[in-house]
Amino acid sequence: MARASWRRPLSGPGRVVVVTGASGGVGRATARAFAARGDRVALLARGREGLAGAAEEVRRAGGEALVVPVDVSDARAVEHAAQQVVDVFGRIDVWVNNAFAGVFAPFTEIAPEEFRRVTEVTYLGYVFGTRAALRHMLPRDRGTIVQVGSALAYRGVPLQSAYCGAKHAIQGFHESLRCELLHTGSAVRTTMVQLPAVNSPQFDWVLSRMPGRARPVAPVYQPEVAARTIVHAAGHGRRREYWVGGSTAATLVANAVAPGLLDRYLARTGFDAQQDGGERDGGERVGPANLWSPADGPRGRDFGTHGRFDEEAHARSPQSWASRNRGRAGGAALAVGAGLLAARVLGRAGRR
Repeated sequence: MARASWRRPLSGPGRVVVVTGASGGVGRATARAFAARGDRVALLARGREGLAGAAEEVRRAGGEALVVPVDVSDARAVEHAAQQVVDVFGRIDVWVNNAFAGVFAPFTEIAPEEFRRVTEVTYLGYVFGTRAALRHMLPRDRGTIVQVGSALAYRGVPLQSAYCGAKHAIQGFHESLRCELLHTGSAVRTTMVQLPAVNSPQFDWVLSRMPGRARPVAPVYQPEVAARTIVHAAGHGRRREYWVGGSTAATLVANAVAPGLLDRYLARTGFDAQQDGGERDGGERVGPANLWSPADGPRGRDFGTHGRFDEEAHARSPQSWASRNRGRAGGAALAVGAGLLAARVLGRAGRR
């Protein structure tokens, strides 16, 4: 009887939640969303100014914050961070892997050490975070791990080979781990949330070698749209995956139906779609790049949750709502909508 009670979804307030990459963007919005439910939130990231800002927002939202500066590419540091959370809050109920790094450039212009760094942060950071979470969840036979993914976990795009490779790796790792947990009958859950383009500060701190300023591929969604689904996934971890945004659904359906056609479409449109008209300085990005050190370090700047695309970013997503509240009718409507969007994408590709 006791074991069955552990299998109830971790959906109530008062949980202990760990969020990596919590100093800005989706991670910060997610931490705030958990706090609004009354959860205790451990904030893991490198940037101290961003972490301080995130902690204040968590407290204002009604949660309790614990700041733990850490580089997720360091396995021992992540294990130590998890132990700090347990020492202070007593346990870990939810672990959200979200931290990442990236380089915007053609593959041949990314140095080997830069590619390795993106992989260590974006992929191995999830591996190390998951291992640290399981160390504390498995003995209790309870907990949920949320892997924050992307449509790019299925569909690679130009100029982001290191990031796309890492997200693909996370997808495979997630599926393998999920099978192992199911095999052992563990009540610990792992689920993945695939995101669309998000209005995140990352486009002002990512290392870029493009002639224009880096930008997300439209349509763009606000970080809070992603955060709502991540919080929902944490309480409903039996689902293997959630999709956020109609563009994510359309991309994944189109890639499953006609990946070769999508290759040619992205070859023609993907370069311009990821740049805007802002001026650059000698081909390198303007402002602090966060690949090797936090962007808020030398300047003491808190980048916050949103990027510079508020005017075009969508604050809501009907598709995401349907994904969180799916039933037979909702699932059918979602499938039809995704199919129509995919048809439009493929139609454009075929005309090019």
